Amino acid sequence: MSTQSSLAGQRILVTGAATGIGRACVEALAGRGARVWAGHQAGQEPLMDELIRSMAAQGGTVLAVEADVADAASVDAMFASIAKDGPLYGLVNNAGVILEKPFLQTDERDWRQVMSVDLDGVYRCCRIALQGMAAQGGGSIVNVTSDLGFLGREEYVAYCAAKAGVIGLTRALAREFAPHIPINGVAPGPIETAMVSPANMSAEWIAREVAIPAGRLGQPAEVAAAVCFLLSSEASFFTGQILGPNGGSWMGG
Repeated sequence: MSTQSSLAGQRILVTGAATGIGRACVEALAGRGARVWAGHQAGQEPLMDELIRSMAAQGGTVLAVEADVADAASVDAMFASIAKDGPLYGLVNNAGVILEKPFLQTDERDWRQVMSVDLDGVYRCCRIALQGMAAQGGGSIVNVTSDLGFLGREEYVAYCAAKAGVIGLTRALAREFAPHIPINGVAPGPIETAMVSPANMSAEWIAREVAIPAGRLGQPAEVAAAVCFLLSSEASFFTGQILGPNGGSWMGG
C-alpha cells in the first residue's frame, strides 16, 4: 500500500463510515497509513467487520466504534473510547441523512431529525475533538457538506439548510482555531452511493443530476481524495476552505 508520510500512524475518526463516502474515506486514509477509527450506527456491525478485514488484508488499520451523532451521550462515549487508544489527529464529519419532501409537508419532527444529524452532529463532534486538538497544539478537521448547501434545491429544504449551516460552522471555526488547527470542508455534487444511485432514484432525478458539465455522477473515491488532501501536510495553507468535487455543478448545466 502507498503511504503518505503526513498521515502515516495518525489517528483519524471518520463518522458515517459504513457505506458510501464515509467508507471511501476510511479506505483512502488507511491506504495512506493512518490508524482510522470508523464510526458507525448500531446494526452496521457486519459492514464494519467486512471493511476491517478488507483493509487488514491490504495492510491497513481500521477500528470500529459505534455512535449516534444525533445523541450527545453517544458522541461522548465514542470519543472516550477513542481516547483510550491515544490522541486524535484528524476528524472527518461525514455522518448524515437526507430528506426529500415538499417544505409544507416537512413537519417539526422531520426538521429536527435532519438537523440533529447533519448539523448538530457536526457541532458535537467538532466540540469534543477541538478540545483535545487545542490541548495538544494541533490537528485537522474536514466537514462533509454538500453543493446543495450553496445551491439550494426544492423539496430538500431541511437538508439544504443543515448543509449550509455546516459551511458556516466550518468557516467560523477555521477563523477561531487558526493557525494551529486547519478546519476545512468538502461539498460534493451528485455522488453515486447506495442511497443516491440509479437503482434508487427516478430517471428524472438522474437526468437532472447528470446534466452538469461533467455529464455523470461522481464516485465516493473522488470525494475521499479531496478529504485526504485536506488532512495532509500538503494542505498546510488551507483553512476555512470548501472544496467542491462536484463535476461543475456550481456552474450549472
